[in-house]
Amino acid sequence: METPSPAQITGATAAEISASVRGLVERGELAPGDLLPPVRALAEQLGVNRNTAVAAYKRLARDGAVIAQGRAGTRIAGTRTAAQEGFADAAALAALAPDVPAETLRDLGTGNPDPALIPDLTRALAGAVGRLVLYGEPVIDPGFAAWARDWVAPDVPDGEAAHLTLTSGAVDAIERLLDQALVRGDAVALEDPCFLASIQTVRHAGYRALPVPVDAEGMTPVGLRAALEAGARAVVLTPRAQNPTGVSLSARRAEELRAVLEDHPYVLVIEDDYYSLLARVPFRSVVGPGHRRWALVRSVSKFLGPDLCLAVVASDGETADRLALRLSPGTTWVSHLLQRLAHGVLREDGARALIERAGDRYAARNAQVAALLREVGAEVAAADGMSLWVGLPRPAGEVAAQLARRGWRVRTGDEFRLAPDAEPSRHLRVTVHGLGDQEAERFASDLGAALEPDASEAG
Repeated sequence: METPSPAQITGATAAEISASVRGLVERGELAPGDLLPPVRALAEQLGVNRNTAVAAYKRLARDGAVIAQGRAGTRIAGTRTAAQEGFADAAALAALAPDVPAETLRDLGTGNPDPALIPDLTRALAGAVGRLVLYGEPVIDPGFAAWARDWVAPDVPDGEAAHLTLTSGAVDAIERLLDQALVRGDAVALEDPCFLASIQTVRHAGYRALPVPVDAEGMTPVGLRAALEAGARAVVLTPRAQNPTGVSLSARRAEELRAVLEDHPYVLVIEDDYYSLLARVPFRSVVGPGHRRWALVRSVSKFLGPDLCLAVVASDGETADRLALRLSPGTTWVSHLLQRLAHGVLREDGARALIERAGDRYAARNAQVAALLREVGAEVAAADGMSLWVGLPRPAGEVAAQLARRGWRVRTGDEFRLAPDAEPSRHLRVTVHGLGDQEAERFASDLGAALEPDASEAG
């Protein structure tokens, strides 16, 4: 298909222009790979300021509808498999190192927990089978509700009585929380770099992602204030073990973010405390006692396994009521068998002790490997979480290609970025808790070799 004439695209604002391009794609008048008009030509034909056309293309790029290629122009994006947790992106790896078979590599891009550190569900399984649950009954099993209330009670805003809801995991919770509060086109403040599932959730729902930088203490107050002033109607942040950086909010940073949010009490604040029982640092909330729209999400997947799809949502009453409308019996409530199974395991002293050891193991292994990587020239802190965020002196894509030729499969920071026109990332995210001592030393040695100035030419 030929490049469309600028006259086919209509609109006087960035939102109208981007909607027009989307409409052309939906009607089949634009196909993946089609080249859009240059910004200057489009602005002249539509009679708009050049910056308006630039903003429209940036909006389309941010939402994944087009691919900006610099002087090569802007093209309609094709359909592709979205990056997700569990394995490094095979397509991204193939682009970096096409001569390396992916199946031969040691995969450090998973972000998965260690199966040996997940409690055995067998004993609790028998206790989960009991009275049948029929339509119209309470959504939350009474036993699990009591346990969950004790779990979240110390961490909800002062003076608030937490209203509990259950969802099929943290990702499901965030999707439903945003859906009950926003409409397509609304803006959401997200950490940048950001958890993969949150990026996809926001993009697929048609919300506008407003990136807020993350530093060594968490989401930055300046970035949050800018996002709120730009119209963010919801904020999603990770108070502990932020994925991918591993950063947890400091006490000072949590206080600073609460101060920023004081002027926006009706903005929905979602705290995704996915690491919860495994975290080695205290939970610090950014939600003050006067905030009107908030939700604390805690999943069991990192310590009971991803297949036990269950998350607890504690929130203000109105948010809970609106969320419950989409989770009533007869539609998509969480199985009481799953609730009883999770509750049964979490009541076992041995299971809780294993979860505690798992948190210690992940933290200790991260610290050990981080020290090895610093010795070879990488910048990495021994943060909380399943993985390490490794700073590099060279673009991550070049380093990842060199590591692939040495037998390692890693994720580059580019997958976690929100800004479509950002400079190439200089970070890797690697999951290292499964490495033995010799493997860890070999990985550090190979990373050091990949960081050498002439490594790309040698490869």
